[in-house]
Amino acid sequence: MASLCLSIHPTLNPITKLQFLSSTPIPKSPNLLKSTIKPKPTSLITRMSSSSITPATDRLISAVAYTLPFFNSLQYGQFLFRQYPSLGLLFEPIFPLLSLYRSMPYASFVAFFGLYLGVVRNPSFSRYARFNSMQAVTLDVLLVVPLLLTRIFNPGQTGLGFKAMVWGHNAVFVFSCFCFVYGVVSSILGKTPYIPFVADAAGRQI
Repeated sequence: MASLCLSIHPTLNPITKLQFLSSTPIPKSPNLLKSTIKPKPTSLITRMSSSSITPATDRLISAVAYTLPFFNSLQYGQFLFRQYPSLGLLFEPIFPLLSLYRSMPYASFVAFFGLYLGVVRNPSFSRYARFNSMQAVTLDVLLVVPLLLTRIFNPGQTGLGFKAMVWGHNAVFVFSCFCFVYGVVSSILGKTPYIPFVADAAGRQI
């Protein structure tokens, strides 16, 4: 009886069913083919074109811009200069420029607004020069904060408050020297210096 049913209904025969399934073409999904085919890795060769080289004028402007916060931060190094007189020998080469800078009336304000309005807000300059100038201006503004705190709290000449002021001024001076050397060397090499806590604020203003 079972063989009769299988002969009448061939679709019920498991052998016939397997043959039918094997002969039926399986549709291939294009997405499946794309996922299975892996692209061959290609090597990327980065070449520096002449347009990517920072012009000498932009390097010069960027390097000179970092002298503004550096000159204004020398006052914070007075305690280190008193403790280590030989430290002043490292800064003797810049004494003529510093004397010329301080001999001009309102030199700090003129340099600040000249750098901000003449370079940062001037679209004719490249973004490289504008960013470095803005970074120098931002650093110069931040250097005013320790001086304001000293005048507000008035730590005096002795005690723990005076020691905290000395430590703070020394830290500000060392940080300013680091920013000056880092900014000038990077500008000469045509690289973009990113000063901690300053680069983000300067980048938002460009």
